Amino acid sequence: MLLATLGVPIEEPALVFAVDAAVEDGRSLILVNVTRLEPLSLSVRLGYDALEELTPEVSASMRRSVDLACSLGLSVERLRVRSPRPITALLEIVAERGPGVLVFGPDREALGNRAYRRSVRKIREADPCLLWTADQV
Repeated sequence: MLLATLGVPIEEPALVFAVDAAVEDGRSLILVNVTRLEPLSLSVRLGYDALEELTPEVSASMRRSVDLACSLGLSVERLRVRSPRPITALLEIVAERGPGVLVFGPDREALGNRAYRRSVRKIREADPCLLWTADQV
């Protein structure tokens, strides 16, 4: 089970679905936050690419997700990936890890509806595995 966001908080329905499905399946949860890495070499050299999540809301959302999963006895692996092409990076992670289900759960208001729809379209076109989105509820 892989729960992914794009540098924004995770929507509650996505979190609940991912954790429930992982518990029922007896599998671990891979929690991925993929953010855009702007091509600024000075930032990388100064270490700004290794800062905590971009906002306190994202950090709190990630912590809440890990806490919920751990409280139910799940093994959780948390990844933060920075890439100039976030969806491509997410698809590479999915190809490497081979999850049964990709739960795509970024907060649509924080991400923006257009960016959300474009991201979902790209993931569906790649068809890496089963895809769950909150608009399927």
